Amino acid sequence: MSESQTASQALMLGLAGEVFAIDARQVREILDPAPVTRVPGAKPYVASVLNVRGKVIPLADLRLRFGMAPAEVTQDSRFVVIEIDIDGVPTTIGIVADKVYEVTELDASTMQKTPPVGMHWRPEFIAGIAKWKDEFIVLPDMARILSAEGS
Repeated sequence: MSESQTASQALMLGLAGEVFAIDARQVREILDPAPVTRVPGAKPYVASVLNVRGKVIPLADLRLRFGMAPAEVTQDSRFVVIEIDIDGVPTTIGIVADKVYEVTELDASTMQKTPPVGMHWRPEFIAGIAKWKDEFIVLPDMARILSAEGS
């Protein structure tokens, strides 16, 4: 989300009690959990693939990427299919969310760079923080999180 904009649309989702905002322009669809196929030898945070309308896409568990404990899929869980640019290539990937809240407008004036201290997230994975409903939310850098070089 560009700081030069006055506002941007974001999908608010939850992981382990934390709220994250993903640029709504990246979101292609939100799905109820469906059967997945494990991929032997894949990185732990992208260990499965999902069939979305006949197209096989990788399914990333951001909890594992952020060093959180894995969680069971619940009735609130959703698979969020996004399209991001990874190494110059448009890439479709699913991410597991504990909960999807809403699409909302984030005011650019509330967006800030990640503080250099005090965060428990890997700073290279975070594009910034913002305010939403009187709480701070994390703006993840999805391309960096999911790229091979972000390992």
